[in-house]
Amino acid sequence: MHHFTSRDGVLHCEDVSLETIAAEVGTPVYVYSTATLTRHWGVFTGALKDAGLDATVCFATKANGNVAVLRTLADLGAGADVVSGGELFVARHAGVPADRIVFSGVGKTRDELAYALDEGIFQINVESKSELEMLDAVAREKGVKAPIAIRINPDVEAGTHEKITTGKFDNKFGIAWTQAHALYRKAAGMDGIAVKAIAMHIGSQIADLSPFDAAFGRMRDLLAILRRDGIEIERLDIGGGLGVPYDREGDPTPMPPADYARVIARNLGDLGCRLVLEPGRLITANAGVLLSRVVHRKEGATRSFLICDAGMNDLARPAMYDAFHAIEPVRAPAPGVENEHVDVVGPICESSDVFGKQRALPPMQAGDLLVFRTAGAYGATMSNMYNGRPLVPEVLVKDGEYAVVRRRPTWQEMIALESPAPWQG
Repeated sequence: MHHFTSRDGVLHCEDVSLETIAAEVGTPVYVYSTATLTRHWGVFTGALKDAGLDATVCFATKANGNVAVLRTLADLGAGADVVSGGELFVARHAGVPADRIVFSGVGKTRDELAYALDEGIFQINVESKSELEMLDAVAREKGVKAPIAIRINPDVEAGTHEKITTGKFDNKFGIAWTQAHALYRKAAGMDGIAVKAIAMHIGSQIADLSPFDAAFGRMRDLLAILRRDGIEIERLDIGGGLGVPYDREGDPTPMPPADYARVIARNLGDLGCRLVLEPGRLITANAGVLLSRVVHRKEGATRSFLICDAGMNDLARPAMYDAFHAIEPVRAPAPGVENEHVDVVGPICESSDVFGKQRALPPMQAGDLLVFRTAGAYGATMSNMYNGRPLVPEVLVKDGEYAVVRRRPTWQEMIALESPAPWQG
């Protein structure tokens, strides 16, 4: 469920017209609904509670790192799953308590690990032997013990896009589950390490619950082995990955959080461990849209094009993953108007700058507004300034108010970090 609905023929976010936002903020612009964020958080955490699960839920910051969005979730009790020192800084700046932050990612640097220890975060998810040794050295230098999980790679096919699958042996993530036992024994003997958890994450946009069943089984087996060795595990970090509907015909329907919670409870609920979960897309995807304006209508030799002011630099998912986003006009057509099939494209000088081919839309002309649905996750966080285009602004709506929570930079700000070389005068 989301809170983007049509009123008097005009699409609104909660009680604010998207036409108003476009006129006052400009386009392209991301628009997020506080009510949807709140509802999705409540549905997810409520499902865990109803299943009798003792869980800490840390929002995956990579899905949407806007400070106002993170603060909204932090005020609801969310922690943060971060994958860089920069994301850790943003999460702390947004008000996420350090004791609700998990640091994941395969390439943590020495400086990032030191920063995480200085902040006193909840858990560091170690992904390699070399990272474990680096973290041990940094922690001993600081006279502390680093609270860790070792992320295992369970070699489970998640049934999702190959670029967002993370739990197969040929992925770069985690330690092969067959090698994890030995690394845990090594970690348990290190002076700078406090073994706390087992971690796992198998991918994103997963619609079938059977991969979770398989992965949780391997986590359960490893826990039994570690306990026989006298290595105490307090918690199980099971990642995220539950899919959301993008409304493409033929796509499988993702399982609801209640079904997911029951799978967790069936596999892991009797082990006496606290659970850590890291949903991202599930919380924010349908809470946001990308609002864009048609710049030109172009009649090609074989098809018609709507050229929008949003480009693949603003929303990279279609170009990067062949991802589908529902596209619809902000203003509803007059009764009886028939749809036509058009290609919806952006202004970037790349043939991959296509949002949708042969989409059924009412006739639209230059100046008309449209939205790309389900854009609140991996939209603004993946945006960039390719082709010299400023970063897209972000707007947060609550009831009948809206606020610009990331403004559009000026051209001068785009080059503020650059300078000529000394010999260029």
